[in-house]
Amino acid sequence: MMTTTVLAGRKASATQPMPMRRVVNAYYTEIKYECLRMMRTPAFAIPFLAIPIALYLFFGLLISGNAEASRSVNTPLYLYTGFTVVGIMGPGLFGFGMSIALERDQGLLRLKRALPMPPAAYLIAKMCMAMSFSAIVALAITLLAVYGKGLPLGARAVGVFAVQVLGTLPFCAIGLFIGARVNGRIAPAIVNVVYLPMIYLSGLFFPLPESIRWIAVFSPAFHLNQLALGIAGIPSVFGVAGPTIHIAGLLGVTVVFAGLTLHRLSHD
Repeated sequence: MMTTTVLAGRKASATQPMPMRRVVNAYYTEIKYECLRMMRTPAFAIPFLAIPIALYLFFGLLISGNAEASRSVNTPLYLYTGFTVVGIMGPGLFGFGMSIALERDQGLLRLKRALPMPPAAYLIAKMCMAMSFSAIVALAITLLAVYGKGLPLGARAVGVFAVQVLGTLPFCAIGLFIGARVNGRIAPAIVNVVYLPMIYLSGLFFPLPESIRWIAVFSPAFHLNQLALGIAGIPSVFGVAGPTIHIAGLLGVTVVFAGLTLHRLSHD
């Protein structure tokens, strides 16, 4: 009788929902330590924080200041949004694609499922980590553009910054898709195969040849860059319908790649 009572009590306590305070604390703790872990990893933090800012400082401020193309009114804006998009692609693609592949190989996903934590906390923490890195990069490049290059963005800088940080999510979804399907040894190569061609095929810095220009429509980097340019004052290539098309493209990439992956991770 006593054993039955104890087992019934344990079963009842196991089915009781976790108090909201503990749920929030679990998410906060996971996000905090995921961000700290990646910040303290030089192989991740240095390339995705320092390099995009240094590239914009060199090409966007120093080189373009004396270039013939800089005489165009819109060139500084194209360089600003282009380098920012390049900077925020990395944390999403590599932060998910490489780290999840490595952690799957190490059995960390199985360990996380065994811990008393919300099931979504692992992925939410990685998403917040990627968005935090993107926010640092976007803020640094925006400050350089406004105060170093003298771009007259004004209050529009806030809108561009917000769109760019939220625009990390499609790249997180693509990285999640890659990390859930390849092992840690080949994940860096696969992510680079996606990352580097996407920079070129999105037309971030120069128009694509007429024959392959249609490829950019399938790139989230293209849609994010067009949204940022629209807020900054340059009309979309799709005219009035541009913002709707670009938002739909970004949402579509996020939903499709995240949906294709979540089922796989739940059985990993």
